[in-house]
Amino acid sequence: MYRVVAKEKLCPAIDFMKIEAPTIARKAKPGQFVVIRIDEVGERIPLTLADWDEKEGTISLVAMQVGTTTYKLACLNAGDHILDLVGPLGLPSHIEKFGTVVCIGGGVGVAPIFPIARALRQAGNKVISIIGARSKDLLFWEDRLRSVSDELIVTTDDGSYARKGVVTEPLKEVLTKGEQVSRVIAIGPAIMMKFCSLTTKPFGVTTIVSLNSIMVDGTGMCGCCRVSVGGMTKFVCVDGPELDGHEVDWELLFNRQRIYCDEEKQSMELWKSCHCQRS
Repeated sequence: MYRVVAKEKLCPAIDFMKIEAPTIARKAKPGQFVVIRIDEVGERIPLTLADWDEKEGTISLVAMQVGTTTYKLACLNAGDHILDLVGPLGLPSHIEKFGTVVCIGGGVGVAPIFPIARALRQAGNKVISIIGARSKDLLFWEDRLRSVSDELIVTTDDGSYARKGVVTEPLKEVLTKGEQVSRVIAIGPAIMMKFCSLTTKPFGVTTIVSLNSIMVDGTGMCGCCRVSVGGMTKFVCVDGPELDGHEVDWELLFNRQRIYCDEEKQSMELWKSCHCQRS
């Protein structure tokens, strides 16, 4: 059992949790993930590490309430326990001194981009961070990203805060203004990562995306996370989760993401019905 030591609501549908997991905290690297199972009848879901503290023996996770498991996770509070927590899994982010790097976080993707940006800056890179959300009430960790970035650009789709627009607009401006960008890392909704990759491709800038949202088992055994990258089959959990955004077959990925939409909806309706009856 893994104890929740702190919980904070970052946004109406986004929760932060600090969890006691000393072994994972000692080995965690930027870009890696854990797989959690809340209870004996729960499904396994992957969550990318948002932070960790080796001395405290804790890891930090940020999750948006989108399905049954993330809603159940949001019901936990400090002092509660998670049944299973496995990690750190996946290959860590490639960190070295590249030069100028652009780190992009969309929505809940702001959380996992934070430790990557921090590590890249510690390695001597100039870090330009771009974060975005649909509206102001879905933005979080602006101060955290600012603290590890040489420049931070904030966007909202509806213009309710900072710059109106999507993250690809300032990304294109950075690429065209003359500064030599060596690498772009984008984490967020699949559609956002696709368009970040399309934006950078004409400039020939290596673009890394994180595809952990399609994983199930997380250890390479179930095959549910297979994707086509450069015409070859890759398994996100063991070959990633970070992969070359220019080589991902995005349409295949989108189709696979939609496979279980009906089942996910049924699961949510059943859980909400049972939850309301208990309440």
